[in-house]
Amino acid sequence: MKQTILIFLFPWILMAQTEEQSYELIETRSNFEIRYYPPVMMVEYDSNESGSSGFRSLFRYISGSNNEEIKIAMTTPVHMEKKEGKSSMAFVLPKKFDPSSAPEPKEKNVRVYQSEAGFYATIRYSGYTNPNKEKSYTEKLIKLLEEEGIKRIGSAKVFVYDAPYNFINRRNEISIPIDWKQ
Repeated sequence: MKQTILIFLFPWILMAQTEEQSYELIETRSNFEIRYYPPVMMVEYDSNESGSSGFRSLFRYISGSNNEEIKIAMTTPVHMEKKEGKSSMAFVLPKKFDPSSAPEPKEKNVRVYQSEAGFYATIRYSGYTNPNKEKSYTEKLIKLLEEEGIKRIGSAKVFVYDAPYNFINRRNEISIPIDWKQ
């Protein structure tokens, strides 16, 4: 019985210890939020050559396949983006890293960079993400932005917050950069 309880509690214990990318909630609208994301260090895999999602390469980077051979804590969310026949996956690095302290990757398709600050419209959904859900929620968010007269200034990103073994209370988001004046 105790082992069963531990198996079900392990994902929550692990996620409670995982650093989450910070943002400032600007406004809550009907079915979506306006958020401000400050700059953060990220490590990204661009899959324009191999067709791979890049998860393994990114995981190797945080597991020590970097120029300093240090292990880096996993954070949430994982960023995924598709545009112009290309796709990318990126991990947010912990807050302690900046442009001068983030280790360089050993793999050629992996790059480290500092994201730009910006405003995003974000809609949340649950369960496991898949292309149909991503398309549906992207279209829903675009429609809501058009109805509210909010201008999009970039393509949609998928944010995945939970490990694959977390089966319940999963959190996913579609986030679109917007032109926002406070």
